[in-house]
Amino acid sequence: MKKITVALIGAGQRGFNYAEYALQNPYEMQIAAVAEPTAARRESFRERHRLPEDRVFAHWDELFAGPKLADAVMICTQDQQHFEPTMKALEAGYHVLLEKPMSSSPEECLAMGDMAARMNRVFSICHVLRYTNFFSTIKGLLDQRKIGKLMSITHNENVGYWHQAHSFVRGNWRRKDESSPMILAKSCHDLDILLWLAGADCTRVSSFGSLAHFTSENAPEGAPLRCLDGCPASEECLYYAPKLYLTDNTDWPTSAISDDIRYEARYKALQEGPYGRCVYRCDNDVVDHQVVNLEFDNAVTVAFTMSAFTREISRTIKLMGTKGEIRGAMEKNEIEILHFGSGKTERIVFEDRGGHVGHGGGDWGLMRDFLRLVQADGGQQGLTSADRSVQSHMIAFAAEQSRVAGKTLELAEFVRGLRSCSAG
Repeated sequence: MKKITVALIGAGQRGFNYAEYALQNPYEMQIAAVAEPTAARRESFRERHRLPEDRVFAHWDELFAGPKLADAVMICTQDQQHFEPTMKALEAGYHVLLEKPMSSSPEECLAMGDMAARMNRVFSICHVLRYTNFFSTIKGLLDQRKIGKLMSITHNENVGYWHQAHSFVRGNWRRKDESSPMILAKSCHDLDILLWLAGADCTRVSSFGSLAHFTSENAPEGAPLRCLDGCPASEECLYYAPKLYLTDNTDWPTSAISDDIRYEARYKALQEGPYGRCVYRCDNDVVDHQVVNLEFDNAVTVAFTMSAFTREISRTIKLMGTKGEIRGAMEKNEIEILHFGSGKTERIVFEDRGGHVGHGGGDWGLMRDFLRLVQADGGQQGLTSADRSVQSHMIAFAAEQSRVAGKTLELAEFVRGLRSCSAG
């Protein structure tokens, strides 16, 4: 098997984690170049992957300005910085692995899918849940008709109260105009999985939700703009920043507030940066809870709930068929199959939870599949595809429009409208 060379654009946490595959599997993959605007991250990545100076760039334009440097490009920039490097990479003949979501613009998602098809390049989106033992086993059970014909799915993404505060109130994904709607930024994984499990095209979408808790009206009396400015509610507040970020644990999310994880640097980050702000006095505008209802052209219906107000970060799912039910808890790696009539219950428990590999082993599964597709130069079908990724993103955009407008949308009509506006 030929070793696949890959250039990385965006050496943040996700890019760093995917690139680790090259160090763990040096006969399959090699990092050939990096483009990263932050000097410290750029240098750290260069040293870790032993890159020569002429393969290290501050901007993707510099990388694409010269001759082709690798077989493929991994793009792990912020949401609103996906479109331009993706289009340039595809045009330059690179295969592309793109972090989700594809873009915060539905028109850009459609354009990227069209470009990948036109250039005949592998274009994979990082829908890592498809590659976990948990969801791939559920898909296999459905394909084997273990519960007869699938009729309905209920699925919960339990965001976690502290994760919501970190990422979607204080953090990079707190505002739609700077990232994307939360249903896209957080849950395009889940919408992709639901599309996959339903096994058909989505026809109709409706959604409800709002930003109800993390607002100034709910701030404790006398709470300052920043936690370190003498908050009178510091003892009882669940979100008091020093309790979250100034502990001995410097793993994520603490590692995200400063590239320097020493106590003094973290303290300064809370004094000056976004993670030290009171969660009730931020400039966030994304929802903190939302439900999405979906109908598919094979009569399957889906009820999906995304909520900040959970203790644990987890995903739970129930699939109802004509002959039984499947119930699953992803983080527990447990699946139950309940058979009608006989009353029999089967239990599946996975011993291997993915170890240090992210998303229950899904990150590594994604990388293996992408490398296989690049090896075949686009001549094979992957576990996902550009057109399915585009559809799951369209579901997210339609859900947000439905939530704001308060009406049910026909998905095909929604997409036709987007294409018509783009053509005009």
